[in-house]
Amino acid sequence: MRQEDENIQENAQDGGREGHTVKNVLREIASWALTIAAAVILAFFLNRVVLINARIPSGSMENTIMEGDRLFGLRLAYTFTEPKRGDIVIFKYPDDETQNYVKRVVGLPGETVDIREAKVYIDGSDTPLEEDYLKEEWVKETGPYHFEIPQDCYLMLGDNRNNSWDARYWVNTYVSKEEILGKAWVRYYPLPTFGLLK
Repeated sequence: MRQEDENIQENAQDGGREGHTVKNVLREIASWALTIAAAVILAFFLNRVVLINARIPSGSMENTIMEGDRLFGLRLAYTFTEPKRGDIVIFKYPDDETQNYVKRVVGLPGETVDIREAKVYIDGSDTPLEEDYLKEEWVKETGPYHFEIPQDCYLMLGDNRNNSWDARYWVNTYVSKEEILGKAWVRYYPLPTFGLLK
């Protein structure tokens, strides 16, 4: 009788160990599931609220940004400030808002912009805009162009003026503030070119 009692006690202890092991496994699975869920939620938040990921499909911003580059933009960059002339921005292409474009802000709300002989003039100035970011000598579609930018809109041009589909050609010439998705911030690929965008 005592032998049976001992066997029952041993079996109960074994069952307790197995139950404890199952609880540990379940606790570990739950911990991993929570970690993965938190990572997914954080990634979703960052992608929808903080960052925008962009892959550059053309050479329209060379040599500042090259075809095939990948970059992050800051969605919150213009929450409390306005885009500035010279900013590189990611925005919805005004002729087809299913596409995102990356260009440089050249004209600001309410300004007039004239392009003559490959020079940009703001509000009738006699002094052209200094554009040291241009890829090469601008020889194609050099003007004359005259733009009158509505309030709350911006004029966007590519840095590679000889090969950029930009405001000079669009049907809907101007980009509204609400179409701007973020300020281009950092190039992360290819790795040797990693760095902040200017």
